[in-house]
Amino acid sequence: MNETMMDWDDLRLFLAVARGGGLAAASETTSKSAPTLGRRMVALEKRLGAELFVRLPRGYALTAEGEALLAKLSEVESRIVPLTDAGKERKPLVKLSAGTWMTHLLCRKAQAIAGGDVAIRFISADHVLDIRRRDAVIGIRNHRPDQIGLACRRIGRVDFATYATGPEITAWARVMGQTPSARWVAQASAGQPVIEVTGPRNALDLARAGVARAVLPCFIGDDSDGLTRISDPIDALTHDQWLVTHDDERFAPEVRTVIRRVEALLRDLHHPGG
Repeated sequence: MNETMMDWDDLRLFLAVARGGGLAAASETTSKSAPTLGRRMVALEKRLGAELFVRLPRGYALTAEGEALLAKLSEVESRIVPLTDAGKERKPLVKLSAGTWMTHLLCRKAQAIAGGDVAIRFISADHVLDIRRRDAVIGIRNHRPDQIGLACRRIGRVDFATYATGPEITAWARVMGQTPSARWVAQASAGQPVIEVTGPRNALDLARAGVARAVLPCFIGDDSDGLTRISDPIDALTHDQWLVTHDDERFAPEVRTVIRRVEALLRDLHHPGG
């Protein structure tokens, strides 16, 4: 067996399964799901060319080769763990991606989301980051993902409307881009005065300055001093909102914590007082 060529993470998971006597116990200590651990152990056995476990109805028992690997890795672990313990005081990092406006809201609630026990990295992106490749750990999306390996839950609906300092404002703030709201404004403003901007936040700046009307999410426009909603919600832009994470990552304690906090925040946003 050539365990020296293996990824330490695979070997660490092997130790958890071996010491826990099965997948369920290892899932509790590694924050990996039982199916994921099962796949990783099968892959490890193939890589090593050895049968490490006897799969029993109520757990995993080590074969002779598994016992030998456990003994070797326990010795290696005693040398590796002291090197990694130095970083244990660092807070676990959770990367949270959302569009411009939702990131704006989340940043205002950063203290409640981090809670003092998690480090947060906000990633503002109007394009969808690939959670499967861990570009982000948690994403807030305007549609239900259809990729394999992602877990999601619907958390509410987002409405958009037109805002200005008053109905007499006729010029439009038009964001250059291909978001649904940008395309809608491009059509609605045809033949009318337009001020183009490269970022959604600048559209809000123009509206608050009283020089243009802007299409904004209602949770932004309704909360902006000096602005008035001058249209009904725009049906074409109303969409569900989804909280998305990788199927494996959602078992990590810090990810579960952030999901719980963000979900509570957004449900309160969509259903105030409910």
